[in-house]
Amino acid sequence: MRAYLDFEKPVAELEAKVEELRSVAERDGGIAIGDELSRLEAKAAKALADLYGALTPWQKTLVARHQDRPHFQDYIRDLIEDFTPLAGDRKFGEDEAIVGGFGRLYGRPICIMGQEKGYDTEGRLRHNFGMARPEGYRKAVRLMELADRFNLPVVSLVDTAGAFPGIDAEERGQAEAIARSTDACLGLGSPNVAVIVGEGGSGGAVAIATANRVLMLEHSIYTVASPEASASILWRDSKRREDAAMSMKITAQDLLKFGIIDQIVPEPVGGAHRDVRATIDATGRAIAGALAGFDGKSADEIRAARADKFLAIGSKL
Repeated sequence: MRAYLDFEKPVAELEAKVEELRSVAERDGGIAIGDELSRLEAKAAKALADLYGALTPWQKTLVARHQDRPHFQDYIRDLIEDFTPLAGDRKFGEDEAIVGGFGRLYGRPICIMGQEKGYDTEGRLRHNFGMARPEGYRKAVRLMELADRFNLPVVSLVDTAGAFPGIDAEERGQAEAIARSTDACLGLGSPNVAVIVGEGGSGGAVAIATANRVLMLEHSIYTVASPEASASILWRDSKRREDAAMSMKITAQDLLKFGIIDQIVPEPVGGAHRDVRATIDATGRAIAGALAGFDGKSADEIRAARADKFLAIGSKL
């Protein structure tokens, strides 16, 4: 059964009526109500398209967090052949919030990593809701260094509310681990592409998203802090989260204008959760296209292009 967000209530009511009429049509042959069913289907489709064509930043935040959006493991299953995961940071332990390894994208060998939030309660606890501890970022560094040694491109799929803020993470050097992971991204001699597929939260996202090309799904968000946290900081009132979301310019459309990201990957009407397969296919094609732009370039050219990209951010604002 489809999970609807609060602002989707008008669409939910129309689609419920469509399903009801379909059941009647299947039971009675559908001769008498065929026209009415077609009219109602068209009305529901238009309502959905109109709604998703004018989402507010806060509504996009809710869509980015939708429980049925494709997860990292979905992308691995449908896009990557011969995926071989690697575990552990060789310093402390394994962090399952970040999953990574090597495989083939349309036949091209790559290193791929990303946050996994988990599908159910057990999975969310095991993956810590996609919020990595230092060992997660140190594992990311290990993967990037290995990929660089063999001149393999690196792909990052970002979906996290942020790095884990717990005491144990701070004790083991959370900030230092994030900084070293960001530095590893900048130092790669092979091209890297990051895709914000859901939430791109704070340093937890930047640590693996400092890439030659940064892509975003149409209804994802990329932000220095969550709207709730920002509202608490700015106004001491988390209920002003909608105001914070509007002010912070966290949507793909705003970030493309500012030059923070390089490309928007379209989602199906109604969001990625309505057609997971189509979303994954579109993302795969976008990644392949971004990587192809660096074919034939030297390691120095790739590093210079990446540095220029980030140094230019803000220069035209």
